[in-house]
Amino acid sequence: MQELINLGYKIKSITIDGKRGLYKAFEDYPVQMCNFHQKRIIQRYITKHPKLEASQELKEIVSTLTRTSDIKFTIKLDNWYDKYKDFLNEKTLNEDTKKESFTHARLVAAYKSLRTNLPYLFTFKKYKKIKIPNTTNCLDDGVFSPMKMLIKIHRGLSKSLKLKIVDYYLTNYKKNK
Repeated sequence: MQELINLGYKIKSITIDGKRGLYKAFEDYPVQMCNFHQKRIIQRYITKHPKLEASQELKEIVSTLTRTSDIKFTIKLDNWYDKYKDFLNEKTLNEDTKKESFTHARLVAAYKSLRTNLPYLFTFKKYKKIKIPNTTNCLDDGVFSPMKMLIKIHRGLSKSLKLKIVDYYLTNYKKNK
């Protein structure tokens, strides 16, 4: 980030894809969790076609993410949790290890992901004046895709050479804009 600032970029906000630790690293800026990535995280846990009623209902709630407010979304999520909390807290004993684990661990993980990221899912609505994107799509398809492709083509490069490519790319990208 300091490199970008040194190159003359002015950082108004951060839109992230959910990598752990990034919220803390950027606590001085408005942080938006990419809505697309959040939806994909949930899909990874409960699948595209969930069989459990609780999973189907959670999927329906998540589908409204980009069309609702933080208050309405939170109310729906809280109501869903109240309805299914006993179901979510069910435990199964592993006979071999004698350890208990959540019976519906993937559904619990999906809920925890939403609960953890909730403060960052609607930042774009709180800071309308600076026009924060609610997804990283404009970066994935515009600024960074050619750079990622360049690095991917040259897979055998050392980390220091990859960093030099990134520096060169960002310096020249700014000059061309």
